Amino acid sequence: MCSLHLDIPYEISEEEARVLLAIGLFRDGRISAGKASEIAGYGRRAFMEILAHRGIAVTAPSSAELEEDIGNA
Repeated sequence: MCSLHLDIPYEISEEEARVLLAIGLFRDGRISAGKASEIAGYGRRAFMEILAHRGIAVTAPSSAELEEDIGNA
């Protein structure tokens, strides 16, 4: 994994930026829900609740996602 430094407007907190990045990458299918929750700084269940609150469809994890999450544990 790499690290990234961004200058963001003061009205956007670091937490919000992390969540928005994680949501975007997850929604585009670039990362698993487990990896997205890690980037966002939340547990998987809490991240799923954030997705649901924003109207983003949450499906059961695929076997590939489960394997990735196990590998990241």
